[in-house]
Amino acid sequence: MDELRNTSAATAAATTAPVTPAPASPPHAGAGSGVPATVGGRTSISEQAVAKVAAIVARAVPGVFNLGNTPGRALGAVRDAVGGTTNATSGVHVEVGEREVAVDVSLVAVYGNALTVVANNVRAAVYGAVEELVGLSVVEVNVEITDVHLPAEPSGAAPVGGAKAV
Repeated sequence: MDELRNTSAATAAATTAPVTPAPASPPHAGAGSGVPATVGGRTSISEQAVAKVAAIVARAVPGVFNLGNTPGRALGAVRDAVGGTTNATSGVHVEVGEREVAVDVSLVAVYGNALTVVANNVRAAVYGAVEELVGLSVVEVNVEITDVHLPAEPSGAAPVGGAKAV
């Protein structure tokens, strides 16, 4: 009998509690939001946005020292020294279509890493990130390794070739 009273009290309390409706999803809600696929509109993704995604993920790949070629990196260093803004997409060029994208990445690899492995890892990372985050189908990712970064020589070490610096 006590169980029946406790159950009816809990039921009564639950039915008298104020009910707040869930907020409605805005018409621009993303996939999986319950918004029907027939909602009208057009999405345009700029080359700058795709290039930035590709550059961020390419820089994160182990064995990548920097993006871009030597003159481009030198210009970036000068721009940084005088307080200019850094070009986040340096070394990345993209061509964006309505549903597809092609990406070209120029990079400097870290010495000691197999260059083909670094290139393949960059290619795989860019494919995955662009398709997942941007939502476009990647047609190709071309990787150009323009240079190899050598670690700095410790002071007093003999330069390459074995001769002692004078």
